[in-house]
Amino acid sequence: MSRAIERLNEERKHIKKELPPGFFSKPLPKKAGTTVLPNELDLFRWICGVPGKKGTIWEGCTLRVYMFFSEDYPAVPPKVQFDPTLFHPNVYPSGSVCLSILSYEWKPSITIKEILLGLQILLDEPNLQSPAQQEAFQLRREDLTAYNKRIRAIVEENPSSEFEKRVKSIVMSGEFRTCPRPPPKNDDVAID
Repeated sequence: MSRAIERLNEERKHIKKELPPGFFSKPLPKKAGTTVLPNELDLFRWICGVPGKKGTIWEGCTLRVYMFFSEDYPAVPPKVQFDPTLFHPNVYPSGSVCLSILSYEWKPSITIKEILLGLQILLDEPNLQSPAQQEAFQLRREDLTAYNKRIRAIVEENPSSEFEKRVKSIVMSGEFRTCPRPPPKNDDVAID
């Protein structure tokens, strides 16, 4: 058994007990063509939910996130993408996240739980020194009221109360992603 499989099995064992309320994280079922194989899990592809933190503008929503692990995990971090793509200064147009613990601060000891908690913090505390999405960055910097209005719309479209139902529907229908969305040509956005 590969090191990646061993580690992902360990993560799976502990994740239910360790995740705070409101978070969600499970490996996706395998697919054979368009057929979902519900009894066979693909440990390299996970579907997760990140709730908006209480007391913030994000409170009340749970956002869907995919994690894609490689055979080199945990030496290499997973690819993490919001789906659908999120309007946020630190989320690339592909949905990929600009978060230090997923790049230059990555350590093999970082867990799925820690990644999800980092995403929750990033929602309300964007790193404006490292923007990934020009429109969200500029609106957050220049018109906080308009930015907050956009965030409230996202919260309303992704209510926490319906998250597990939405995920179950996606998984049962086979409409889940099995690989990371490739970065569009403008993913390397130059911000003025």
